[in-house]
Amino acid sequence: MVRVPVDSSSVASIGYDAETFVLEIQFHNGHVYRYFNVPEAAHRLLMKASSIGGFVNTIIKPRFDCVRV
Repeated sequence: MVRVPVDSSSVASIGYDAETFVLEIQFHNGHVYRYFNVPEAAHRLLMKASSIGGFVNTIIKPRFDCVRV
């Protein structure tokens, strides 16, 4: 999956597949996680968030299943 760099102190890059609703997040520590069944609206809000790391911690992590890749 292609990820784009983001301006965040904790998140390095974000990718999203609109066909499978998979969100992929690479953190600055090098870990990559795939989150499943993430609606496109959540991805759009994440990319516009004033704090990407805060959005990941409060919206993405608690609501969507994930695996470390």
